[in-house]
Amino acid sequence: MRLKIILEEDEKTGGFIASFPGFPGFPGFPECFSQGDTAEEAIENLKERIQACLESLAEDELQKPF
Repeated sequence: MRLKIILEEDEKTGGFIASFPGFPGFPGFPECFSQGDTAEEAIENLKERIQACLESLAEDELQKPF
């Protein structure tokens, strides 16, 4: 799956900030942010954050009463 992310250089720290605005039409998925010393590290950290959010949402869905 391809996702649109935003990657910005953090001039204060010299690192990078990666963000994912969420899925359109899916208000239950939060906007995600991550950072890293390099662009690659920030993107990899963001991927891990998105995966954690997806796993959490799946758990929440399984725990809902019928």
